Amino acid sequence: MTHLLNLLAAIALLIWGSQLVRTGVLQVFGANLRNVLARSMRNRFSAALSGMGVTALVQSSTATSLMTSSFVGQGLITLPSALAVMRGADVGTAMMAVLFSTDLSWLSPLFIFAGVVLYTSRKGSKPGRIGHVMIGLGLMLLALRLVVESTEPLLQAPVVRTLLASVSSDLFMELLLGAVLAVVAYSSLAVVLLIAAMASSGAIPLDVALGLTLGANIGSGLVAVLTTAKSAVEERQVTIGNLLFKIMGVAIVAPFIGLWTQYVQVYLPNSGQNVVMFHLAFNIFNSLCFIGLTQIVASWVTTILPKPEDTSTSTLLRPRHLDPSAISTPSLAISCAVRESLHQADVIESMLIGLQKVAETDDLKLSKEVRNLESTVDSLYSAIKYYMTKISRSELDEREGQRWTEIISFTINMEQIGDIIERVLLELEDKKIKKGLKFSQAGMQEIHELTQHLLDNLSLAMSVFLNGNVREAQKLLEEKARFRDLELAYSATHLERLSQHTVTSIETSSLHIDMISDLKRINSLLCSVAYPILEQAGALAPNRLKPVVQENTR
Repeated sequence: MTHLLNLLAAIALLIWGSQLVRTGVLQVFGANLRNVLARSMRNRFSAALSGMGVTALVQSSTATSLMTSSFVGQGLITLPSALAVMRGADVGTAMMAVLFSTDLSWLSPLFIFAGVVLYTSRKGSKPGRIGHVMIGLGLMLLALRLVVESTEPLLQAPVVRTLLASVSSDLFMELLLGAVLAVVAYSSLAVVLLIAAMASSGAIPLDVALGLTLGANIGSGLVAVLTTAKSAVEERQVTIGNLLFKIMGVAIVAPFIGLWTQYVQVYLPNSGQNVVMFHLAFNIFNSLCFIGLTQIVASWVTTILPKPEDTSTSTLLRPRHLDPSAISTPSLAISCAVRESLHQADVIESMLIGLQKVAETDDLKLSKEVRNLESTVDSLYSAIKYYMTKISRSELDEREGQRWTEIISFTINMEQIGDIIERVLLELEDKKIKKGLKFSQAGMQEIHELTQHLLDNLSLAMSVFLNGNVREAQKLLEEKARFRDLELAYSATHLERLSQHTVTSIETSSLHIDMISDLKRINSLLCSVAYPILEQAGALAPNRLKPVVQENTR
């Protein structure tokens, strides 16, 4: 019983170590890895190479699959390109299995010691996260040695020998057991290393180990399918297509396992090395054999799982970029939230354009459509806020923590702007359109110019929010002052029109003044995005008030 517990503990340590490596690498390089994937879609071969490289770093084809499927869900890449990435990703994780199967146990204490020192002394920083990765690597190497040591005493038990004999008689059971192990472990890499270690120690025959390895490949595809089960159709199509490739590859290779043991075992007498090389050979064969079929398999998947018909309006309504798979990697999740915040700002832009048209055309139908967009802004705000609360702030460094605050502030401002626009539209309907009143030509021109300034400042505010450029932030505050001057000037010219007894100005005076004031408030909310950036750069004066010279009262 003790030996069995030791083996289970070693397996758990192996799985935990692989999880630490995957999450650590994503935390350090996550955003860069996503950029590499997104920019390497010129052709299927460059896509496959990028998938191979990213997966070799992350050590998980499942993680690469989730990132790639999120790109397809966001419309950044096509389904065939995503499937090509996955052909390379499977080779990448197989290459890492070969690397870990070599005798690197002497590195285990070094990695664990150095990793703990970095992680505890620089926690939350980039060196601390690198320490996180080193701890995971050290634990994986330690666990592999413990697996070999724990299996040797178990081989003497009659029950174990009987169980292994029953499994070796059925290829389907081997495939099923390998798939189940990969799903439970959430890592085909960890399972393949476990199988290799057990084969090396003689715990399982080589032919059984090869069958389990093929099953682990199917299991890694199942993990991605299960993880994206509640995601958008576009994301599920990637994982299902990848699983189809794996099943087809296993169907072709499984009947020829005997040929591998007959001809290759002579050159690779070590059973552990035999397993990992078989795993690598299978994935290389699977990738080369099917890299030309990505378009065909993509058509099969779209037939099996068609995308629901979607209108432009419904696409505008739902969140596009809040990738659930990125939550475990805060830096990636922050990037997703930034993009969704810009999506929310795009809706605000549509509302401002609609507001201008309603003021000029008195279109009640358009006014109602624009007001309905306010609920979209609210929904996006709620979705972003909920998404942000799921990000572990303890894993954010100082800059990411500041970014977290900026995102929340930006989305709150957008939500408030949506409320103001809705209120202005209601006032236009009640005080102008339904009463058949008109702005004066000069008044309408003033509102048009102010709205155009708002649209320009919204674009500038979005750029400042995205890039954090200090010069653009300064320009945004300059535009705030310019807008304030325009508001004062237009209020004065409106009063001048009233003094000249302009009928249209008199009839819409209250609405005109209120609307100019509301547009100024919208502009202030837009320009507030500049303050955190300028404050961090030390470009803000501590007090805007001029010193007052006190008179001598004596």
